[in-house]
Amino acid sequence: MSAWSGKSKGTVLGYKIFVFILSYLGLLPAYFILYFVALYYLLFSSHSTKVIYSYLHNRLKLSKTASIVGIYRNYFVFGQSLIDRVAVLAGYSRFHYQFDGEQYLEQMCLSGSGGILVSAHLGNWEIAGHLLQKFSCTINIVMYDGEHQKIKSYLESVKGSSRIRIIAIKEDLSHIYQINEALEKKELLCIHGDRFTTGARTISVQFLGKEALFPIGPYQLAARYNVPVSFVFSTKQSWNKYHLKASEPIYLPSPRSSNYTELLTHSVHEYIRQIEDTIRLYPYQWFNYYDFWKVDRP
Repeated sequence: MSAWSGKSKGTVLGYKIFVFILSYLGLLPAYFILYFVALYYLLFSSHSTKVIYSYLHNRLKLSKTASIVGIYRNYFVFGQSLIDRVAVLAGYSRFHYQFDGEQYLEQMCLSGSGGILVSAHLGNWEIAGHLLQKFSCTINIVMYDGEHQKIKSYLESVKGSSRIRIIAIKEDLSHIYQINEALEKKELLCIHGDRFTTGARTISVQFLGKEALFPIGPYQLAARYNVPVSFVFSTKQSWNKYHLKASEPIYLPSPRSSNYTELLTHSVHEYIRQIEDTIRLYPYQWFNYYDFWKVDRP
């Protein structure tokens, strides 16, 4: 996996259009527009199209024809996830949810231990964050500060009340203090474990049959602050239904323990196993639009 730049696509106008359609016409008409948007990206977004094709054809071993069709499906589902994200922020409440492992996250809150929830750019994490608000603890979501400020400001303007706090990763490293504060207070910290920026500590593992680099920062934090780690994924099952799954928490020993490195490595491999299992069920919900398997060693 190569280091990610932290940039994301989208315009304020695009978000405004979808919020307008959601407000006056509903979710399905907003999805209808995606048939044309997905075709546009299939034809004119050459870099991401090439990356998705390689993922489907080389990693998942789909045929050439199935891979081309899969590119279109991937763009379409990704568009749905963005619309769903806006819908949730704007207070749209017609989604249904299936929750497996809810008791693990509830225990993290009730016990006062807090914890780290490691997810991926797989499915729709914003939906998961919305569901986590049902628990009686503060939720901190760490994300790259890659969206344009105007888009973030607009999303805040349509966002309803929320108990979620966003910690943006910035070049001045101010996010480190916020992360440390959240863990010291035994709050929930949600972070993606499938991307890293230049300079981050990583480990090389086999992922879908080819070597890739994954960050080890989330696991180091868990060991340092003596908090459990759970792997959490939220995937779309139908147009208005999501499946949220949380794994049984892992407890890492102190960094000074003799088996620390072994258990940290085991945790990363368990994370990879769960991503691979989820991808096999939902192959078109993997949303990493860059050369993930290009290994850039620090």
